[in-house]
Amino acid sequence: MTAPITLEAHRGRLSLHLGATPMGQDLAVTLSGGDRPHIGAVALSQARASLKGDGSLSATTSVLALLGHKEDDLARALAARLAAALGGAVTVACGIHLEGILPEELAQVPPLVEALTLELLRRVAELR
Repeated sequence: MTAPITLEAHRGRLSLHLGATPMGQDLAVTLSGGDRPHIGAVALSQARASLKGDGSLSATTSVLALLGHKEDDLARALAARLAAALGGAVTVACGIHLEGILPEELAQVPPLVEALTLELLRRVAELR
């Protein structure tokens, strides 16, 4: 079994933690952060042929979100991107909570997740 991958990204008060466990062609991912990490949404994505018909991969994704949580879009996007890039199934459990988060702090989440995603893809490619 391949060892889990652990990554972190920080900007100001915001800290994000990404953990990933390769499972053959598949990947189990956790994305958490802030001052109260939790599970707010879970996404399961499966790679499939793109509907464009150009031979590229896309993904079909299902999401479950807990009442009052807003991580579903983030979990969906991350799971779909990783599944299409890796050609397998990907789960993402996501929960980020930063008490009193400011709009400018919230705006930092997507670029931090992007940096974590690129590093994760690089690391997984090294394992293959």
